Formats: sequence, C-alpha cells, structure tokens
Amino acid sequence: MNIAIRFFIGYFLIVGLAAWFVVNIFAREVEPGVRQATEDTLVDSANLLAELAAEELAAGRIGDGRFAAAVEAARARVPKARIYEVDKASVDFRVYLTDATGRVVFDSEGQAVGADYSRWRDVALALRGEYGARSSRDDPDDPNTSVMYVAAPVLGEQGLLGVLSLAKPASSVDPYAEQARDRVRRAGMVLLGVSALIGLAFTLWLTWSLDRLRNYARAVADGARVLAPTGGGRQLSELAQALAYMRERLDGKQYVERYVQSLAHELKSPLTAVSGAAELLREHPSAADRERFIGHIGEQAERMQRIIDRMLALARVEQLQAPEAVASMGAAELLGLVVESRAAQLQARDIDIHLDGGPAPDVHGDLFLLQQAIGNLLDNAIDFSPLGGRIVLGAIHAPGRILLTVRDHGPGVPDYALDHLFERFYSLPRPATGRKSSGLGLAFVREVARIHGGDAELLNAVDGGAVARMWLPIRS
Repeated sequence: MNIAIRFFIGYFLIVGLAAWFVVNIFAREVEPGVRQATEDTLVDSANLLAELAAEELAAGRIGDGRFAAAVEAARARVPKARIYEVDKASVDFRVYLTDATGRVVFDSEGQAVGADYSRWRDVALALRGEYGARSSRDDPDDPNTSVMYVAAPVLGEQGLLGVLSLAKPASSVDPYAEQARDRVRRAGMVLLGVSALIGLAFTLWLTWSLDRLRNYARAVADGARVLAPTGGGRQLSELAQALAYMRERLDGKQYVERYVQSLAHELKSPLTAVSGAAELLREHPSAADRERFIGHIGEQAERMQRIIDRMLALARVEQLQAPEAVASMGAAELLGLVVESRAAQLQARDIDIHLDGGPAPDVHGDLFLLQQAIGNLLDNAIDFSPLGGRIVLGAIHAPGRILLTVRDHGPGVPDYALDHLFERFYSLPRPATGRKSSGLGLAFVREVARIHGGDAELLNAVDGGAVARMWLPIRS
C-alpha cells in the first residue's frame, strides 16, 4: 500500500477518534449543563419569591392572600415564547411553602397542604440554614418525570418563618438539551468532513513530494546531472539536499580536491616561514640569530606535522560510518585517562583539574577515538585557561544519553566566533602566545561524536569561561 495512503488512513483514524471522543463528551455534558443553568435560575427565583411571601406567611394568610393569587395568575399565563427554535406555551413551575416545622402551608397545585415535608432534602437543609435542593421522580420507574426542587428560607423579623421551594419539571428543559446535542453532532460531522478533505489534500501533496524525490534518486542512480528538488516542506527539501550531498560524497572528487586545497593553503604559511629562515641562514648571521632561525624552522616544521597528522586523522574519521573498535569503559575512568595524558601540560601551567558529576553509565564506542576527542577539548581548555586556573571535567547522565563536559575559566569565546568554531582550520589566538592552532581539533571532536550517534558543541558559560560538551547515546 502506498505510504501516503497509509498516512491518510492513520491520520483519518486519529482525527476521527478524537472527533468522536470530543463530540461524545460534549453530547453527554449538554444535559447536565442545561440543568445546572436551570438550577441557577431557580435559586434566584426561589429567593425572590421567598421575599415576596414573607409578609403574608408571617401574617398567616399565605393561602388566600395576594401571593397565592399572583402565583395562580402566573401559572395561567400563555407566554407564546420561542426560545432557540423551541416553543414555550405554558409556565411550568410549582411553588410550595412550609412553616418553620416543615409542614406545608401552601402548594400551588393544592396537593400537599398539611403534609410534613421536614424530611425532604430541600426543606430539611433550608431549615438548617443550608442550601437545599433535590431532584425526584413523580414516577420512580420513569426518568422523564424527574422534577428539580430548589428551596429558599423565608425570613421575618422574628427569624426563620419557613421554607419556599420552587420546582420545575426536567422535561421542560430537555428540548433545549436535545437541541444542543443535535448541534454538537452536526458540528462533529462537519469536523470529520473537513478533516477528511484536509487529509486528502495533504496526502496528495505528500505523494507529489515523494514522487519528485523518487524520480530524483533514480536520475542520480542513472548518472544524470539533475538539480535536487525544492519545495514540499522543509524536511523533504532537506532530504533532497542530503541526497545531493551524498552524491557529492560518493563521487569523491570534490572531497579530495577540497582537502588538497585546504592542506596547501594551511601549509603555505609555515613553508614560507621556513623558506625565509633558510635564506637568512645562508647569509651567515650571528650565533644568536642562527639559533633563533633554527628554532623557528623547527617550530614551523612541527606545526606542519601537526596539520598533516590532524588532517589525516580527520579524513579517516569522516570516512567512517560507525566506530571500528567498540568497547565499554566507565566515564570517570575515561576522563581520568585523558587527564593523566595531559599531566605535564597541566603542571606546567599550574592548572587545577577537577572531575565532577554523579554516577554515570559506561561510555560505549571506539575508546581510542573518544579519548583523542576529549583530549582535544582538554587541550583547548588548557590553552585558554590562565596560569593557576581551574578546569572541570564532568560526566552527566541525561535521559537516553551521557553528556561529557570540559569547562575552563578563561576569557570565553567572542560572539562572532561561536558559529565557526567547528569549521576546519578556524582557530582563535591563544591568550598566552597569541598563536593559532591547526583549527582541526574541534572538527575532529564533532566527527567522532557523530559517528557514535551523538554531537558536540562549545558555548560560553554564564559566569565566565567556556564549556565544551559532547553527548553520546547510551547503548543497551
């Protein structure tokens, strides 16, 4: 099955499931929401009616006074209201009042006068000064006969006179809940339809992008010189560029030419210096000058040797697809070996070295290359640390990886150089001598990290100095 079609099916299933879930939740929450809103209105109305009934309840004429007449007149009204496409043709409520003992003294339906309602939840709670409400069925077997009751205390000058309960059948608000559920369901169907169209459009776009990449790969395999396709999104464009880059690497010619040109460029300066010193030696300078020129020749020869050695090491690492000799070693032990190999340099600059970090898993990979890479980071830290400075090496266990760090307390890295540090032959002058290194050490570190499935970076520390970090994945 086409990968784009698989993607579309998976996308539609996920979106469909999410839409069904949301619609189902909304539909189930509609009725409780409508009833809650109705209860809120009943609370306001019950308290208003309780105030209107207080005077007549205190006087003992609640059953034949103006309050009873007003309630009867209101129940006889025909509102002729249309509320959100629902017709309302009657006033649906019931009012009853009890005295301070919970005995009914007024009932708008004339059914419960004289009955003891002190145990009903709405009345009992209101008599105790709490919020009283209940929902009861007129027919226990029929959920459509449910009635909501909200009570409010009736207060007079002597205190609590009784309780007024306002009741409303749930069936009178069910049409609004059903209407809301229908709207949610319709919106859900529209959402599914729109999602399907979006998924279809995305599938067609993805198919078009993948077809272009396939055609490009086939053309490259046939030896044709074609441009990498662009468009289709950032990641697909990057994939096309990666294919183009892979083609250049497999071709090999540009790779070799670049290295030869770089090597020739870097060797030109020390060769010129050696040639100049040799010319001056032919002129029979003084003994002091002769020693100085000979030392200069030796220094430049050593520099050329370092450049060649590091170029060869970097070229070898760049050709690797994975570590060659794989072994495991404790992170602290590996860092200790690196520190031991630089003991003379550290002692010469009186630098204090500190190993930091808690328990960390073993480092897994080509231990020789890893030791070289960490050694390069430590060399940089030594070169940029002041005399009597301090360097901290750490191994941190992060989720799924181990982070090896080398922190110095030197001048840090200028902002303009941060983006170029890992470029070949890019180097900054050492504070102690003003000289530059080969500029290949950090490039080597990053290549070693990458063939192990990790990466490397160097940035300025918040409180001064620089910190180099190389992270490696934890192998199971």
